[in-house]
Amino acid sequence: MLATRMRLKLEEWIDAFGKVVKFGSEVVVDIFGGRVMTFFGETLRQAGVLIIGSAVVIWTLMFFVGLQCGIEGAYFTRSLGAPAYAGVFTAWCDLREIAPYAFGYMMCAKVGTGIVAEIGSMRINDEIDALEVMGIDSVLFLASTRLLAAWLVLPFLYIAGVGGAFFASYLAVVQQIGDVSSGSYSLIFWLFQNPPDLLFSLIKAMAMATFIVIIACYYGYHVTGGPVGVGTATAKSMVANIVVVHLVGMMGTVFFWGANPRAPIGG
Repeated sequence: MLATRMRLKLEEWIDAFGKVVKFGSEVVVDIFGGRVMTFFGETLRQAGVLIIGSAVVIWTLMFFVGLQCGIEGAYFTRSLGAPAYAGVFTAWCDLREIAPYAFGYMMCAKVGTGIVAEIGSMRINDEIDALEVMGIDSVLFLASTRLLAAWLVLPFLYIAGVGGAFFASYLAVVQQIGDVSSGSYSLIFWLFQNPPDLLFSLIKAMAMATFIVIIACYYGYHVTGGPVGVGTATAKSMVANIVVVHLVGMMGTVFFWGANPRAPIGG
């Protein structure tokens, strides 16, 4: 009985995955094909919504994540008798792992659920049907514009967030814990990262954001069952996006740093 239920659940997830991929392909084709430029004004409006609604949240979350990495790194390296090497921990913690995951969680909880609720409300109020009656491609207008807006805005917000995490880690290690001088910390901190690491971190974060927006648009667009259906779709979207965040984070780390961690250790 349990095996049957698990098989049916797996088939349901596979079917949903195929539908999301098909929907996402249509959205991406609309962007790269230039059709989204028909509604570039809507894209800019969505970009403004992202900036106003997410900039402070992203920077604040990254700042506290940086504090956490700095404090943990300082006390961990103190126990090893090498306080300056807190810079290694915070450099890798902030840039390679924790910052992308924190960004992905924020996108899931705030942007993803907001998109599902907004588009889902339009669906149950027949506003999407009204767009189709007026001859407007609803997927292009509602989904492609949001994804393009995310691509335009989120890279800058993410880099600013990483900067906030770096600053917070510095405050925690040098100013709060105080086991290492500013120069020693900075030397080790910058020795163990390079520009490609920032690029790879940005790619991980934007891959997460892309999947999150597409999945949220899909679930919002296909809402059924009134207000309860919107809540159900929001929950399903959240679960799917959390899974995607961890898969992208894991695969990104293995792909970018698995074969060559670029750790300047040794003679």
